[in-house]
Amino acid sequence: MQKIVLITGAARRIGAVCCRLLHQQGFNMILHYRSSGDDARNLCAELNDLRPDSAVALSGNLLDMQAIDALAKEAVAVWGKLDVLVNNASSFYPTPLDSVTESAWEDLLGTNLKAPFFLAKALLPELRCRQGCIVNIADIHAERGLEGYPVYSIAKAGLVAMTKVLAKECGPEVRVNTVSPGAILWPEYDSTEAEQKNIIEKIPLGHCGKPEDIARAVKFLIQDADYITGQEIKIDGGRTLSC
Repeated sequence: MQKIVLITGAARRIGAVCCRLLHQQGFNMILHYRSSGDDARNLCAELNDLRPDSAVALSGNLLDMQAIDALAKEAVAVWGKLDVLVNNASSFYPTPLDSVTESAWEDLLGTNLKAPFFLAKALLPELRCRQGCIVNIADIHAERGLEGYPVYSIAKAGLVAMTKVLAKECGPEVRVNTVSPGAILWPEYDSTEAEQKNIIEKIPLGHCGKPEDIARAVKFLIQDADYITGQEIKIDGGRTLSC
């Protein structure tokens, strides 16, 4: 039977690449977006051109608890079932410790930790019924923190911890795992060539990864990992070996 995947933050970057790969594998896709409506609708049209009635876009502000509950209900209602949740939506920006604000804390913890938790909670009855799974997209900096990004790093560390907790709480019916990217796509704000060169020099494989590397790990955890739960897969070219 057709399996259904909900990906948050699915309109662009890693989320969009995951959508395309999973769609190629025969999954029907529910693309969540907040502000990237045009990108989400264009990606939906692209997927539906390849396979009619196989993709739907749903909007929602994941900082709003009511919107989280509404998204969960709408996602299940599209095809009457849901098999997989991929918590990909994320906010990422620096928060220097001497100037970090409460609003930045609420935003970064909200998008990277609170929303994934409560969306998983809202969808858990359906995922249990379907023997489904959850894949969280974290970050290698959850382990030791990224300098200048304390709040983001704390949030992603919480997401990795949440993965382990939910794997215990949701088993045996639902598997929960994490994919933690390293240097895959440069941030959308300006980064200098010197900064990028410094990062690449720390990677044993000597180059950045690609969004497809993350998408393949997500696909593996969904399709081929029936006996894996509570685990973190780092896709970083070996970078954490020298951090």
